[in-house]
Amino acid sequence: MKKFTMRDEEFVCEACGKKVLPLGYSARDHCPFCLCSKHVDIMPGDRQNTCLGILEPIGIEKFRDTYKIVYHCKKCGEHHKNIMAKDDNMNLIISLSSNQY
Repeated sequence: MKKFTMRDEEFVCEACGKKVLPLGYSARDHCPFCLCSKHVDIMPGDRQNTCLGILEPIGIEKFRDTYKIVYHCKKCGEHHKNIMAKDDNMNLIISLSSNQY
């Protein structure tokens, strides 16, 4: 099981430039507007990854009673997954659901 460090921080999305507020019920790990994330963690919340590339959403997969956004790092090529947040852009989530990755 992965070690989880709770980090629910405000940030400015490096992909779309919008200000992103803390999530409030869990850790904010991606932009709810464009769904992009930043490759900053090795273990969730540790901020120890030196890659710092933009994680681009490429698909969606079912996870328990919700979904995970599947990412591809534009810098190192690694794939990563984050749980969807309640305030995510549903139009983008729906469009990603048809992607084959």
